[in-house]
Amino acid sequence: MSAGAVSGRSGPSRRALLAAGLALAAGRARAQGAQAGAALRVATVDWALLETLLGMGITPVAAAELVLFREVAVEPPVPASVIDIGLRGAPNFEALKLARPNLIFSSNYYAEFEPRLRLIAPVETISVYRTGEPPYQRAEKAAERIGVLTGREDAARALIAGVSDELDACRARLARRAGQPLMVLNLGDARHFRVFGRDSLFGEVLARLGFANAWREGTSYAASAPIGLEALARFPDAFLIVLRPVPPDAARVLSTSALWNALPNIRARRIAVLDSVDPFGGLPTAARFARLLTAALLRDGGAGRQGGDLG
Repeated sequence: MSAGAVSGRSGPSRRALLAAGLALAAGRARAQGAQAGAALRVATVDWALLETLLGMGITPVAAAELVLFREVAVEPPVPASVIDIGLRGAPNFEALKLARPNLIFSSNYYAEFEPRLRLIAPVETISVYRTGEPPYQRAEKAAERIGVLTGREDAARALIAGVSDELDACRARLARRAGQPLMVLNLGDARHFRVFGRDSLFGEVLARLGFANAWREGTSYAASAPIGLEALARFPDAFLIVLRPVPPDAARVLSTSALWNALPNIRARRIAVLDSVDPFGGLPTAARFARLLTAALLRDGGAGRQGGDLG
């Protein structure tokens, strides 16, 4: 019998080692929280993890770029007690240290900061977004892992089930539109857009709601692709979903653009403008996007903005 066969039968499996490591990390985090004489004090530099924590009823002691988070992600609401540690790309380590976290959540986006973060508290890296991997399932796994590490497994299961139920309810309300092609866009300026592919969180929500993503071409690491205004002419049947914010200059120019107003989608008023949604969010973002999309498509029989109005 080969050494590999013996190892495969007698050695611990990779799954078992991972579970053991996770349990050890959770135990250390709980122990540190107990030593601090208070509940576990967590912090995060990642927005997807921030909204997951808040969605589970866990208020972190510190997080990054909260002013912008409140504008872009909007929900869940961030309690005033959460300390803002500055930019996600350049966090204020001194402010983070003063918040006295005993566990810091991070993601692959902020790997370069991990050595400095570990000087403050243990770091758990949980990444919702990885090239080629569906983010919705990873968002569920992120909630589950946070639940284990914080002792809030029930809250994780409640968040996962609640979002799934909300998406099912939205799908039922939109059943008569099943199969309709939709295209989700961010406007950069009057001539350029960012379109979200099937591998984005928005793309996955569209599929779960029973829609087809009109954009079936490739995307970049960000699960989106930059396209020019003229490319929209290739998708005359798509219902356009534009996410705020809409740059004022773009709205003004497009309102009088002959090309924009000649698009079949615009002439037929197959366009809706949604309030801001975080393109790199977690489960709460999936629920928010589904709610806003459902309300927009059901409003006035599904007709979007008048003509090309992006206001």
